[in-house]
Amino acid sequence: MNQVKDIDKQVELLLKGVSDIISKKELAVKLQLANKEKRPLRVKLGVDASASDIHLGTAVPLNKLRQFQDLGHEAVFLIGDFTGMIGDPSGRSKARKPLTKEQVETNGKVLKEQIFKILDPKKTEVVYNSSWCNKMNFSEVVKLASHYTVAQLLERDDFEKRYKASQAIGLHEFLYPLVQGYDSVVLKSDIEICGTDQRFNCLVGRALQEAYGQDPQVIIMMPILEGMGKKEKMSKSLGNYIGITEAANSMFAKVMSITDEQVYDYFLLCTKFTENEIKEKCKSFKDRPKELKEELALEITSTYHDEDKAKKAKKVFNIKHGKEARDNWQDLINIAEEIEHHFKMNPPGAIWICKVLKQVGAVKSTSDARRIIEQGGLKVNGKVISNVDYEINIGESKHLIQVGKRKVYKL
Repeated sequence: MNQVKDIDKQVELLLKGVSDIISKKELAVKLQLANKEKRPLRVKLGVDASASDIHLGTAVPLNKLRQFQDLGHEAVFLIGDFTGMIGDPSGRSKARKPLTKEQVETNGKVLKEQIFKILDPKKTEVVYNSSWCNKMNFSEVVKLASHYTVAQLLERDDFEKRYKASQAIGLHEFLYPLVQGYDSVVLKSDIEICGTDQRFNCLVGRALQEAYGQDPQVIIMMPILEGMGKKEKMSKSLGNYIGITEAANSMFAKVMSITDEQVYDYFLLCTKFTENEIKEKCKSFKDRPKELKEELALEITSTYHDEDKAKKAKKVFNIKHGKEARDNWQDLINIAEEIEHHFKMNPPGAIWICKVLKQVGAVKSTSDARRIIEQGGLKVNGKVISNVDYEINIGESKHLIQVGKRKVYKL
């Protein structure tokens, strides 16, 4: 009876943040059997080597994989170097541009380094699907293709839309879900973790496993994380992403730029807090949304850096945004190494302040600089400068320039 309760707790933990599962019953059965046989489950997560950086969106399924690791199961991280050269048609209105072998190799190396920001390297098996796909002969490919029909492939939403719109669908695109599904056969995966956009491909994996005499894998689908402030998938190409290897200051600031409506999902998908803990936090900070977002930014930044760096990033953010020590220029100087805008002016000597502002990129023109100074929007070393003819002596000491409410420059 205690064993059942433990399994129930495991299922509850593993379903945190999950969008869909096929199926909850099968997951419980697999966990029970693994416990009875004292063996770990093989849990697969595949990522195509079509991008070189991992962001919080791609970290969502990685965090779920880490949960399985923490419960004692085998994590199999598959780098899709072969499938990356085909191009995943999921959610596409036209064929993806295929990548070169060199591109996927470069991207694969970066992925392999970055995943260990989240996964335990001692408990992770990293594989490349080119290691078996490149060895398949044509008869094996034909045999693989015989297990699925064109009608089944056209049930896929993006294929169906393109077919009805008389848009071209390459035969290689039909092969993509078959190859991804065959990965599950080769790896004998018990569970596959994926994004909701990979539902079809993972279902193909289940079908192929049955065709090859294996028990079908459980599919755990994670939601697609929205990018900063936009109801669009987090993506490097869209510029709305938060990379897990970004500097602490940048990471903290980017999390602070998400909308209030996105905070709950980011807590749910990007932190280790339970759903009850998240609800309590949201309740406690109900009338203080900015403070709740700061809690989130601290937690995420601490996860990928450490607590000290996260706290320092918070301080830098608040100083830059006028919430802390705006008038204490010496305090700004002390932490200025953490402020992104650093400039060395050559040659040293007295330089007109309007020229300095233009040179560091604070303004587009000297007339803009004049306007800011006349409106009282410029501080040099904590003092408001109202003289448009003011000159600053470069080379004598460190200087800190504050332009408006958000721009801070160290000279």
